[in-house]
Amino acid sequence: MYISTRAIVVRNFAIAIVNGAITLIILLIAPLGLMAVISNTFLVTVASFFTATLADGVIRFLQPARSGRCLYIRIPHILLN
Repeated sequence: MYISTRAIVVRNFAIAIVNGAITLIILLIAPLGLMAVISNTFLVTVASFFTATLADGVIRFLQPARSGRCLYIRIPHILLN
């Protein structure tokens, strides 16, 4: 399966939003100030996006068959049935 660069960015953004939302829910339960909650949620969201982007870069580097702008992911035939 080929994943375009745009799809990779959208996926990383979705991961960051989900992690940020989970962090927001956890921090709203804790007795912290509103500014601490907002800043921590923002930092977790940004860190999640860049971590996922860095992980994609490592995967792209380690793959033997790199094809231009697309990331090739091998799916075992067992999962396709």
